[in-house]
Amino acid sequence: MLFNSIDFVVFLPIVFFFYWLLREKLKLQNILIVIASYLFYGWWDWRFLTLIAFSTALDYRIGLQLSKTDNPRNRKLLLWCSIVINLGFLGFFKYYNFFLDNFVTAFSFLGNPINGQSLNIILPVGISFYTFQTLSYTIDVYKRKLTPTNDFVAFAAFVSFFPQLVAGPIERATHLLPQFYSQRQLEYRQAVNGLRQILWGFFKKLVIADNCAKYANEIFDMSNQYGGTTLLLGAIFFAFQIYGDFSGYSDIAIGTARLFGFKLMQNFAFPYFSRDMAEFWRRWHISLSTWFRDYVYIPLGGSRVNKRFAIRNTFIIFIVSGFWHGANWTFIAWGLLNALYFLPLLLSGNNRKNLNPVADKRILPSVKELFQIILTFALTSLAWVFFRAENIQHASDYLTHLFGGLYLKQNLVDTYVLIFYKAGYLIVLLMVFIILEWLGRNSKFAIEHLLIRQNRFVRWTFYYCIIIVIAFYMPTTESPFIYFQF
Repeated sequence: MLFNSIDFVVFLPIVFFFYWLLREKLKLQNILIVIASYLFYGWWDWRFLTLIAFSTALDYRIGLQLSKTDNPRNRKLLLWCSIVINLGFLGFFKYYNFFLDNFVTAFSFLGNPINGQSLNIILPVGISFYTFQTLSYTIDVYKRKLTPTNDFVAFAAFVSFFPQLVAGPIERATHLLPQFYSQRQLEYRQAVNGLRQILWGFFKKLVIADNCAKYANEIFDMSNQYGGTTLLLGAIFFAFQIYGDFSGYSDIAIGTARLFGFKLMQNFAFPYFSRDMAEFWRRWHISLSTWFRDYVYIPLGGSRVNKRFAIRNTFIIFIVSGFWHGANWTFIAWGLLNALYFLPLLLSGNNRKNLNPVADKRILPSVKELFQIILTFALTSLAWVFFRAENIQHASDYLTHLFGGLYLKQNLVDTYVLIFYKAGYLIVLLMVFIILEWLGRNSKFAIEHLLIRQNRFVRWTFYYCIIIVIAFYMPTTESPFIYFQF
């Protein structure tokens, strides 16, 4: 079920009504969340419910078994049982054909052609997200950071919680699971703040992301017909598309969770205002970045090892992160490129230099900060070309044409037409969007505190303006969120 669908518009109020009707009955509330979440997830394909149900039962049982033994060997065996089975399902559905195709290609290249039968595998929506969420539970129980639960309903609700089930944030069991044990209260301010965040999420998705997608798709799909400046615009449009799309989903998910009395972690912290790539990765897809940091990077030794191993750990974490996004060499190249971006900061010891918000307690950034922001955004946008491209060859051709044809006369004419006649309205929308994001950069989301001290008329006028813009610029057909494919 898509957030930006009529189905969800009907689904959410019904679940909300019955959920708070049971406000004094915690167990029934949790049961309702499980039922609603399975309905929400099964709306795409009910067959995938068996996977999430199996993963839930498996890790619930392993958690209980871990609590019954202190034998290091048995505990490690249980942990690896969870890791292998969960990642095995993820690997089969997501990477089987990728590995098979590359295996066949490698043998053919060496002069030993073999036949391999690809399977028509449908990737279950959200499997990468809920797999990591259940693994966080097992790993934390194994490390004795978390007491395993005896409440199967609460655990099932934690795994399948519908607001963040299919595209995050990837919640830790230590943060979200305990919230299913305690009575929730419908707090007016929290609910209003949730609705405000949902509104901003829809603006990001329907106005920014979907309108950027229209031009980004056209430019990327016909990149051989455009010059460098237009291709540069295409990369910028995609950068805003993926940010608006993914952070928009996170805003809707977090805001929806607030309506039910839950607090989810912040997943994006205005990453395009970062002054270096290390700061960018502290602000982009925070739930995934911190997951890899805590469960992969730090166990490998992190940066608290000699330079050689620190470099190794950096490349591992970025390449694994890239591969997590999809079974394509473009994602590995994207991860590798980001590792190269990060490396100078690591070697110079500047990877934790910019920890405070940019222009903290100031209205405008300094000239130096502005230059750093533009440079970081430019590097990020170039990396996004690999993320968006169909394959390595497409990305290579795109970048070659981008840098090779920036100043051709016909190219400048094409770009002028695009900016002033086709996408002029979008340029204006992006400028307004950037201003609003800048004004709210110290909040959890851009409009959380914007105009909060103004009178009700001013605030509601602003909110209605956003609603009108959404209604005017939203696409006529439902468009899925980008991260559903991951």
